[in-house]
Amino acid sequence: MKMKNILVKTGLMILVGTFCSFSEAPVTDDAPVYHVGKLKKPMKIDADWNKAQWKNVRSINITNYMGTVPEFKPETQVKMLYDNDYVYVIFHVKDRYVKCITDRINGPVWQDSAVEFFFAPDPRLPLLYFNLETNCGGTPLLSYNLVPRKESKRIDLDDIKKVEIASTLPKIIDPEISNPVEWTLEYRIPLDVLEKYSNAARPQKGVEWKANFYKIAEITSNPHYITWAEVINEKPDFHRPEFFGRLIFD
Repeated sequence: MKMKNILVKTGLMILVGTFCSFSEAPVTDDAPVYHVGKLKKPMKIDADWNKAQWKNVRSINITNYMGTVPEFKPETQVKMLYDNDYVYVIFHVKDRYVKCITDRINGPVWQDSAVEFFFAPDPRLPLLYFNLETNCGGTPLLSYNLVPRKESKRIDLDDIKKVEIASTLPKIIDPEISNPVEWTLEYRIPLDVLEKYSNAARPQKGVEWKANFYKIAEITSNPHYITWAEVINEKPDFHRPEFFGRLIFD
């Protein structure tokens, strides 16, 4: 009986250790930090990088390459804001070799010229995250990941459509644009949608989320994988929440 109790206790310790290792992100001093300001009133989503609300907001650069560094290096900036009902994100890209053929929600948008926002809004479970992937034409993919690449929670199509998106480019670009082109993509994510699928912490002063921003293209003649927070992995893989940076709401 004594040996049985020892075995039971050992098993419980292993289970607890396994859960903790998955649910607790490692603490890294060098994780990048972005402070997210608050809007005074809702903002129109029109993909205007130069409008007044974004003018004085600090941008961050997506510059860390994974895998083979391409001959042409896109320049990608991103900004973020929030209010009581939404989080707002805008990307601005100086690009070439732009292609976009997916116009179906939750289709393979990551293959096109695309930008992505992966974020963990529950501070207690920083390795559980949403991935919002949007091609340059404005078509999104959205899911909530419980185990990276293995288990995710499906987001209802009607809820994905509540993410308002605007792009300066058309939905379909084929053949690709090989000449230099600048494009902007902007969206707002309803907090109510996030709370439907997770225990998201509502943004307010002092709240912190974990996140990463990405630029990607796979089917163009200039494929690339670029991150904001550096991801250390042998092969390109954006589904690595242990490398997320920090979003601190002001």
